[in-house]
Amino acid sequence: MKPDIHPKYYEKANVRCACGNELTVGSAKQELKVEICSKCHPFYTGQEKLIDTAGRVEKFKSRKARAEAAPKKEKRPRAKKQKMS
Repeated sequence: MKPDIHPKYYEKANVRCACGNELTVGSAKQELKVEICSKCHPFYTGQEKLIDTAGRVEKFKSRKARAEAAPKKEKRPRAKKQKMS
């Protein structure tokens, strides 16, 4: 390896999750902060957990309800193109 081009490797880097879980891993950073870990991830816990940061689910549901309530437009038949001879 070339000297002075690689980042320092920390054997015991601390990883902190938003749920409060702490892990020790090897990393190029001394401390890492994550939002979801294996203790709180729905795949590992078997519990569904909805993470809605900006009200996206409610926004989607309201748009869908408006679209269903609005009258549907009638489709007009397209005019066929004439072939040039």
